[in-house]
Amino acid sequence: MSAISFSSTHLHSWKNPKGFGKVRKQRDGKLLVKCSSKSGNPTSLQNGVRVGVLGASGYTGSEVMRLLANHPQFGIALMTADRKAGQPISSVFPHLSTRDLPDLIAIKDANFSDVDAVFCCLPHGTTQEIIKGLPKHLKIVDLSADFRLKDLSEYEEWYGQPHRAPDLQKEAIYGLTEVLKGGNKECTSSC
Repeated sequence: MSAISFSSTHLHSWKNPKGFGKVRKQRDGKLLVKCSSKSGNPTSLQNGVRVGVLGASGYTGSEVMRLLANHPQFGIALMTADRKAGQPISSVFPHLSTRDLPDLIAIKDANFSDVDAVFCCLPHGTTQEIIKGLPKHLKIVDLSADFRLKDLSEYEEWYGQPHRAPDLQKEAIYGLTEVLKGGNKECTSSC
């Protein structure tokens, strides 16, 4: 995806021509212009993967968004960040302001019907409860430590609390997704 951002003071009275992209006036009075060569609607991808990023306001979430936004086969359909819900991603990560991304929403308000896969970029200990409530059709890539250990007693020993999704722990696949294929839940070795 290529994008252009204009921050020139000459654009204060600029009108948005049809199909050019999104134009938003920032607090400092400058116009933010977003445009791309890809469709601005990630749910309209014909052959691509529509992705949700859970925990988009954290460091891991920002890196996942940066990588996905530059990938031709992925479209970011939703991004969650409970404490930042309702805000554009540019208010959290200005370096992503030129990307055509949806605003942040709370997980409880997310509609996963137009999403194929989610990246869980949530803090340790929260992913277990969130994944239990996600629709079954989703492919899940968990970047936390919550599904890293197969042995539930080891999990409790290392993390000081029992695992809250033992049924999901049994079907989780831990490893590099490029090497281990299959299964519905995957935990990567990013921890």
